[in-house]
Amino acid sequence: MTSFTPPPAHPTRPDLTGTFGMVGSTHWIATASAQAVLERGGNAFDAAVAGAFVLHVVEPHLNGPGGDMTGVFVTAREPGRPRVLMGQGPAPAGATIEHYRAEGLDLVPGSGALAAAVPGSVDAWLLLLRDHGTWDLADVLAYAIGYARDGHPLLGRVAGTLEAVADLFRDHWPTSAALWLPDGEVPAPGTLVTNPRYADLLDEIVAAGADAPDRQAAIDRSRAVWRERVGAAVEEFVATPHRHADGGDHAGVMTAADVAGFEASYEEATTVTFRGFTVAKTGAWGQGPALLSALKILEGFDDERLDPSTELGAHTVLEAQKLALADRDVWFGDADDVPLDHLLGDAYAAARRALVGNTASHEVRPGDVPGRTTPPVPVLRTHYASDVPAGALPGAPTGGPAAGVGEPTVQVGLQVGPDSPERTGAARGDTCHIDVVDRWGNMVSATPSGGWLQSSPTVPDLGFCLGTRLQMTWLDEASPSALRPGRRPRTTLTPTLVLRDGEPVLALGSPGGDQQDQWQLLFLLRVLVGGYTPQQAIDAPALHSTSFPGSFWPRTWTPGGAVVEDRLGDDVIAGLERRGHVVTRAGDWALGRLSAVTRDPATGLLGAAANPRGAQGYAAGR
Repeated sequence: MTSFTPPPAHPTRPDLTGTFGMVGSTHWIATASAQAVLERGGNAFDAAVAGAFVLHVVEPHLNGPGGDMTGVFVTAREPGRPRVLMGQGPAPAGATIEHYRAEGLDLVPGSGALAAAVPGSVDAWLLLLRDHGTWDLADVLAYAIGYARDGHPLLGRVAGTLEAVADLFRDHWPTSAALWLPDGEVPAPGTLVTNPRYADLLDEIVAAGADAPDRQAAIDRSRAVWRERVGAAVEEFVATPHRHADGGDHAGVMTAADVAGFEASYEEATTVTFRGFTVAKTGAWGQGPALLSALKILEGFDDERLDPSTELGAHTVLEAQKLALADRDVWFGDADDVPLDHLLGDAYAAARRALVGNTASHEVRPGDVPGRTTPPVPVLRTHYASDVPAGALPGAPTGGPAAGVGEPTVQVGLQVGPDSPERTGAARGDTCHIDVVDRWGNMVSATPSGGWLQSSPTVPDLGFCLGTRLQMTWLDEASPSALRPGRRPRTTLTPTLVLRDGEPVLALGSPGGDQQDQWQLLFLLRVLVGGYTPQQAIDAPALHSTSFPGSFWPRTWTPGGAVVEDRLGDDVIAGLERRGHVVTRAGDWALGRLSAVTRDPATGLLGAAANPRGAQGYAAGR
């Protein structure tokens, strides 16, 4: 019998169950499109790719074709072998620390082409479709092309983002103004908006494979034309200096050769066992192993210390997260020598567990690795003039906590110190997510991000802009996350797959930058230990730590910081404060954007659940 707090008596939505197929995502149109593919006989991979391209169109403030993605999946043929779909592009050849320092920068800016890694998302989705899907590319892309050409209703949060960056677009990014500010004004929520240039580009890549000898060859031809078209347009466009987040004008460094040189790939997943379940994540070029580390630390505690809805459980979880994220920030990166075997080992977890005391730590405490010199903790900045709780819902038009943050910042006047340049408003990006499971047992969890409309100026020949993932790197040679040409920035994109007895049983993920794995940890504890259903776990009060250097410009932190939903309760919150946590209340329904799908290998019963916060994410299935 679990000792966890009882789950919410009345979930906001039912846990969907069925036997045919299930989808959960951060936007109802993407969910409906993916489910439509399943209904027409497509498998989970066909459906996920179709839904992902729709997300590029309908959530342009949260992801785009110029961004990146990571996925983790299993196939019905090899159900016990979780694999990672790697769609994180590297730094361009010209992205050197020396060049950025010569531009007068001490951090990679939060917006503009200098912040852009090579686009990786589209190639990754096409690779997955080629190898594991069954549909032709034209059929898969028809949904996204239709919404781009014929229009889709503009989300209120997109309108809110546009309102925040409208002056930047008008004054400095005219190509973005031409696309997003028709007649010079922000479209009202619900307005049908189109992106015909992007629809044309998708039509072009479909046509490129029309005379190929088979389906796989056709998709490869489409991939090649995508790289050629995007590379040429990007190199020409970013050569002209434009406004960046530091308030200065800089040219980008990306070339056609950078784009042509990237191909998405597959990797074996990194895994640990927790309470009899196998949890699968990316390697240390992502933050995924930090979730695994937190699970290893927490596994040694009694169940009563794992309930995030209690004072003791919330405190314990926050402290474990701090330790795991401290290791992330000094040890993780795109390198072959990240000591994951040690960092995820039983003895190391026991040593880290012993550091969880009765009061909140206000330090960044990475662990030591035998025979290795611990890299320095990144420079910590504590000033950040924003009263928006980290991780709150992004881009609501009404401001306040719902205008919050998740993924990288777009500086359009954000005051970060007395010498900041201009102040004309602020916007943050975030991320999307999609999970799919089909009746054959294929399962995929994927987190697309980057390339938001507010990331950098729209490339007019493409209909989209570049991403800002390089802001996760440091202009410090000593850091494992230092900016290096050809290296992937250590992404926060971190989908999750869970197996039991060699069979996949759960796929989940969330937007939220540094909060992604923190919110997923709460979900896993409540479902795997507390016995909650997925929807109950998604609905339950969320919290996370901010007591570590943020992954995104301007790289700030709050010593001992904890952000909580008010529904955690006054008594629990007061108890956390007595323990020394610096608590920020985010509102009742402000944190977490999870979705999930499930499968019971014994019965074939499938399930899905999605986040009610923001009234945007939805699950569907039957």
